[in-house]
Amino acid sequence: MTTQMLTYLFVGASFILYIGIAIWSRADSTKDFYVAGGGVHPVLNGMATAADWMSAASFISMAGIISFMGRDGAVYLMGWTGGYVLLALLLAPYLRKFGRFTVPDFIGERYYSKTARIVAVVCLIFISFTYVAGQMRGVGIVFSRYLEVDVSTGVIIGMAVVFMYAVLGGMKGITYTQVAQYCVLIFAYMVPAIFISIMITDNPIPQLGFGSEVNDGSGLSVLQKLDGVLMDLGFNAYTEGTKSTIDVFAITAALMFGTAGLPHVLVRFFTVPKVSDARLSAGYALVFIAILYTTAPAVASFARLNLVDTVHNSSYEQAPEWFSNWEQTGLVGWEDKNDDGIMQYSAGSKNEVSIDRDIMVLANPEIANLPGWVIALVAAGGVAAALSTAAGLLLVISSAISHDVLKQTLMPNISEKQELFYARLAAAVAVCVAGLFGIYPPAFVAQVVAFAFGLAAASLFPALLMGIFYKPMNKEGAITGMLVGLIFTFTYIVYFKFVSPEFNSAEYWLLGISPEGIGFIGMLLNIISAYGVSRVTSPPPLDVQNLVDDIRIPAGAGIAHKH
Repeated sequence: MTTQMLTYLFVGASFILYIGIAIWSRADSTKDFYVAGGGVHPVLNGMATAADWMSAASFISMAGIISFMGRDGAVYLMGWTGGYVLLALLLAPYLRKFGRFTVPDFIGERYYSKTARIVAVVCLIFISFTYVAGQMRGVGIVFSRYLEVDVSTGVIIGMAVVFMYAVLGGMKGITYTQVAQYCVLIFAYMVPAIFISIMITDNPIPQLGFGSEVNDGSGLSVLQKLDGVLMDLGFNAYTEGTKSTIDVFAITAALMFGTAGLPHVLVRFFTVPKVSDARLSAGYALVFIAILYTTAPAVASFARLNLVDTVHNSSYEQAPEWFSNWEQTGLVGWEDKNDDGIMQYSAGSKNEVSIDRDIMVLANPEIANLPGWVIALVAAGGVAAALSTAAGLLLVISSAISHDVLKQTLMPNISEKQELFYARLAAAVAVCVAGLFGIYPPAFVAQVVAFAFGLAAASLFPALLMGIFYKPMNKEGAITGMLVGLIFTFTYIVYFKFVSPEFNSAEYWLLGISPEGIGFIGMLLNIISAYGVSRVTSPPPLDVQNLVDDIRIPAGAGIAHKH
């Protein structure tokens, strides 16, 4: 059976599985639609959370960025992993104890204000649409190669599938679909990684292969060989970074705090029966996530080695099959600058080969000449990663509009049936907008996602953190902080990325911090302005202060002292 047929088979079978689960678990109530009825087992919720969180950026783009940026790319690895730990320890259990459906619901109640709720909805929509753009782009890239359509058509196919299970099943459908998607994506990531690790280092465990000697008899480790090969071609050494320490710190911090403010991940902790289950499912998710994240650096370095081996100094007439396959998508290209028919892959003006870094994980099995079924499996995994996160984000957008804007603010008298209708309608509109973002993307998948994390760090994270741990924080402070953080970060990103990209370099950046890292400064401005305003305005009502105590102190604590 050809690789093309296998790909249709694997991707088609996974789609049938996802849509079948959505129909089986169709949401009948708003509780089903928003939080899957609140009865999901912690292990299953851990898997669903891992799939929700490991988006196209983790599966497709992260290893690609590390592959091309080397040490500089590790900020994504550190930021996203560290952020998940923050989320699990600082926010998840407390929000679950509070027991509301959505992040704006918590902010609206905690800050006793409809305005605060609406500002939180605006922040959430900004973050979610920025994030979902990366996912739809990821879906488009996978389909453009494997279904032999252009990226735009690929995005439209992805929209149709997400529409089916997000609009029908709500959180209940998405949760069980994400469990299946986790199994598909982790298997699809690990199988080629194990194969390639054996081919390059004779070690079947990629995490160990990454530090092993290359089996070409040179006695060099993988990283030593990669450093040598790249420096010979004029590139920077793979193990040396070019980013300044302050920028590395800021990007890592923005990604960490942004992760802890991501609405589609936070809402996953409302789907378990009790608070202890929220902690447990966070722990399981961390284990499930670590399997992929500890493998990514190995995949990145193996892919770059194989890329140089197969492309540099190859005759274009005898170009490897993977190159011509991907050339048809427009995501790799060759320009013969010196008319010798030989592909020169090097740094600077003499380079003749252009490669979109988002293809590295997807093309890796083909570059390494692995069997067709492995290539098909990776295609199914890439789609699973992108769709799982896209569905979670679209649900967050739809529940924020139907529950927070309509039910809680503008139309408090609508029935549950009407609220469910509006939730589905909002999800349908959100799918269409997300598709447009995927067809006209603002940057690489991982960069787009980094902007979403920066916006989350600068707007929602401080409001959630201070809402739980700082009792005197009032509505005026929280609203001011969210607006200051969001407007500052959004303006900075838009200015350097879209208005004046010619100034997008360290000499023009504030304190030398790039747009990917500016969310950290936005977060500090949020906290400072929120604190300042709360000090000169009236404190929150007593019942709200008691509510904060109630969230933080476990039931039954302090009883022993009374005897």
